This record gives sequence, C-alpha cells and structure tokens, in this order.
Amino acid sequence: MKLLLHICCAPCAVYPMKVLEQEDIDMMGFFYRHNIHPLTECLKREDTLREYSQQKGFRVIYQKAYELERFLQSVAFREQNRCRFCYHDRLYAAAKIAKKGKFDAFSSTLLYSRFQNHDLICETGKAIAKEEGIPFFYRDFRKGWKEGIEESKAMNMYRQQYCGCIYSEKDRFSGRI
Repeated sequence: MKLLLHICCAPCAVYPMKVLEQEDIDMMGFFYRHNIHPLTECLKREDTLREYSQQKGFRVIYQKAYELERFLQSVAFREQNRCRFCYHDRLYAAAKIAKKGKFDAFSSTLLYSRFQNHDLICETGKAIAKEEGIPFFYRDFRKGWKEGIEESKAMNMYRQQYCGCIYSEKDRFSGRI
C-alpha cells in the first residue's frame, strides 16, 4: 500500500511510522503548516521533521505557503469549533495530494495524540474520503503515546507543548496570567 501520511510534527510521527513500517506500508509524509503559529514555531517543527525524515530515510512533501491570515479568518468567531475546521483543512489537503499523487490512501498522525478529538478526526477523514474518492486509512495509534514520547525524547527532538494554533498556545499559557 502507498500511503500519504499527514504529519503534524516529528514527535507525533515516531510511533505511527514504526507501526506502518511493521505493516510494510510504503509511506510518504505531508507537512501542513497553515495552522501552526507563530511562524517561528512552524519553522522549528518543520526543521525537526526534516532532520527526522533524513535520519529515517523517508520523503515528505512540505507546503510552501504560510496562510496565517486564511486560517485566522476561517476560525474567527468560531474559535470553539476551530479544531473541526483545522482537521478538515489538513485532511482535505492531504486527500487532494494523495489523489493527485496516485496514493492508495491518506491518513494522519493526529490519530496518535491523546489530546485530539479522535472521533471527529475519523468522521472528517471518512467524509473527505467519500467526497474525494480516495480511502482514509484508519489506525488508532494512541496506545503508543508514551512509547512515542520516550523515543522522541531519546532522539533529542524539539517537542512543542501545544497543538499548533495560536488559540492552543494561549490555552497552554493562560493559566499563568
């Protein structure tokens, strides 16, 4: 199977990639950047993924643009439902690339995080798959949460402390004010 895997960051890719390799799945990564704020954070995550992909020998497609304004305009006044938009935007972009690149399916490392809305990610992925005519590859990678964290720490990876958007960064630090 040829799979396009949306990768939100290198640490979240460690365990899913291990599982996919064990299943002998031919995987290529896709780094989506519009939702990661500020730009300096986005670049740290991208650099870490570049280093990791070079170490592990897998290819990654990197978005060239940084559409901060489009992201913010899309979630403005819908901040409580921003994750729904964000999941859709990332998975839709992955599906489009997977379809164009003649992949067998698309998936996401979002399925690894214990902090993401797993059911909403699956629902969104399946709806996009139906709409775009390319399968959404589902695996529940959450059972490897601690293993992935330990391995990423052992590799001295940059490990961010929030999901990516400016709102999640605010949520992380707002308890300090």
